[in-house]
Amino acid sequence: MPSNQTLSALRAFVAERDWDQFHSPDNLAKSISIEAGELLECFQWSPNFDQEQVEAELADVVTYCIHLANKIGVDLDEIVMKKLESTKAKYPVDLAKGRMTKYTKLAEAPE
Repeated sequence: MPSNQTLSALRAFVAERDWDQFHSPDNLAKSISIEAGELLECFQWSPNFDQEQVEAELADVVTYCIHLANKIGVDLDEIVMKKLESTKAKYPVDLAKGRMTKYTKLAEAPE
Protein backbone atom coordinates (compact mmCIF):
# COMPACT_ATOMS: atom_id res chain seq x y z
CA MET A 1 0.00 0.00 0.00
CA PRO A 2 1.29 3.50 0.57
CA SER A 3 5.00 3.69 1.28
CA ASN A 4 6.33 5.02 4.57
CA GLN A 5 7.53 8.07 2.65
CA THR A 6 4.00 8.78 1.38
CA LEU A 7 2.46 8.22 4.81
CA SER A 8 4.99 10.54 6.43
CA ALA A 9 4.42 13.22 3.80
CA LEU A 10 0.65 13.08 4.26
CA ARG A 11 0.91 13.22 8.03
CA ALA A 12 3.34 16.15 7.86
CA PHE A 13 1.08 18.01 5.42
CA VAL A 14 -1.88 17.70 7.79
CA ALA A 15 0.18 18.53 10.89
CA GLU A 16 1.69 21.66 9.33
CA ARG A 17 -1.80 22.99 8.66
CA ASP A 18 -3.35 21.78 11.93
CA TRP A 19 -6.03 19.95 9.96
CA ASP A 20 -6.20 16.82 12.08
CA GLN A 21 -8.86 18.58 14.15
CA PHE A 22 -11.14 18.38 11.09
CA HIS A 23 -10.31 14.78 10.26
CA SER A 24 -13.01 12.97 12.18
CA PRO A 25 -13.93 9.58 10.74
CA ASP A 26 -17.29 10.87 9.52
CA ASN A 27 -15.74 13.92 7.83
CA LEU A 28 -13.14 11.74 6.14
CA ALA A 29 -15.80 9.27 4.96
CA LYS A 30 -17.82 12.17 3.54
CA SER A 31 -14.71 13.49 1.80
CA ILE A 32 -14.04 10.08 0.24
CA SER A 33 -17.54 10.04 -1.19
CA ILE A 34 -17.28 13.61 -2.46
CA GLU A 35 -13.94 12.98 -4.14
CA ALA A 36 -15.20 9.68 -5.60
CA GLY A 37 -18.04 11.69 -7.16
CA GLU A 38 -15.50 14.05 -8.68
CA LEU A 39 -13.59 11.06 -10.05
CA LEU A 40 -16.79 9.68 -11.56
CA GLU A 41 -17.50 13.06 -13.10
CA CYS A 42 -14.38 12.58 -15.27
CA PHE A 43 -16.31 9.80 -17.05
CA GLN A 44 -19.77 11.37 -16.91
CA TRP A 45 -20.48 11.96 -20.60
CA SER A 46 -17.87 9.90 -22.38
CA PRO A 47 -15.59 6.94 -21.87
CA ASN A 48 -12.78 9.22 -23.04
CA PHE A 49 -11.09 10.91 -20.13
CA ASP A 50 -8.37 13.36 -19.25
CA GLN A 51 -5.59 11.26 -17.71
CA GLU A 52 -4.21 14.08 -15.55
CA GLN A 53 -7.63 14.93 -14.15
CA VAL A 54 -8.39 11.28 -13.39
CA GLU A 55 -5.05 10.89 -11.63
CA ALA A 56 -5.66 14.01 -9.55
CA GLU A 57 -9.13 12.90 -8.48
CA LEU A 58 -7.95 9.35 -7.79
CA ALA A 59 -5.15 10.75 -5.65
CA ASP A 60 -7.73 12.71 -3.64
CA VAL A 61 -9.81 9.56 -3.04
CA VAL A 62 -6.78 7.51 -2.02
CA THR A 63 -5.46 10.31 0.22
CA TYR A 64 -8.70 10.52 2.17
CA CYS A 65 -8.80 6.70 2.43
CA ILE A 66 -5.29 6.77 3.91
CA HIS A 67 -6.28 9.51 6.35
CA LEU A 68 -9.35 7.55 7.44
CA ALA A 69 -7.36 4.35 7.94
CA ASN A 70 -4.85 6.31 10.00
CA LYS A 71 -7.56 7.99 12.04
CA ILE A 72 -9.33 4.74 12.96
CA GLY A 73 -6.07 2.87 13.48
CA VAL A 74 -6.21 0.21 10.79
CA ASP A 75 -3.52 -1.13 8.51
CA LEU A 76 -4.59 -0.80 4.88
CA ASP A 77 -2.66 -3.88 3.75
CA GLU A 78 -4.29 -5.94 6.47
CA ILE A 79 -7.87 -4.86 5.79
CA VAL A 80 -7.49 -5.19 2.02
CA MET A 81 -6.10 -8.72 2.35
CA LYS A 82 -8.87 -9.64 4.82
CA LYS A 83 -11.52 -8.31 2.42
CA LEU A 84 -9.90 -10.12 -0.50
CA GLU A 85 -10.19 -13.41 1.38
CA SER A 86 -13.90 -12.90 2.09
CA THR A 87 -14.50 -11.80 -1.52
CA LYS A 88 -12.71 -14.92 -2.79
CA ALA A 89 -15.15 -17.00 -0.76
CA LYS A 90 -18.12 -15.14 -2.25
CA TYR A 91 -16.78 -15.40 -5.80
CA PRO A 92 -15.21 -18.84 -6.29
CA VAL A 93 -13.27 -19.04 -9.54
CA ASP A 94 -15.29 -21.96 -10.88
CA LEU A 95 -18.54 -19.96 -10.60
CA ALA A 96 -17.38 -16.39 -11.13
CA LYS A 97 -14.72 -16.56 -13.84
CA GLY A 98 -15.71 -14.37 -16.77
CA ARG A 99 -19.01 -13.39 -15.18
CA MET A 100 -20.09 -10.12 -13.59
CA THR A 101 -22.95 -11.75 -11.69
CA LYS A 102 -23.53 -10.78 -8.06
CA TYR A 103 -22.37 -13.49 -5.67
CA THR A 104 -25.94 -14.19 -4.52
CA LYS A 105 -26.83 -15.26 -8.07
CA LEU A 106 -23.67 -17.18 -9.03
CA ALA A 107 -25.15 -20.61 -8.38
CA GLU A 108 -27.85 -19.91 -10.98
CA ALA A 109 -27.24 -21.00 -14.57
CA PRO A 110 -25.37 -18.42 -16.67
CA GLU A 111 -27.59 -16.31 -18.86
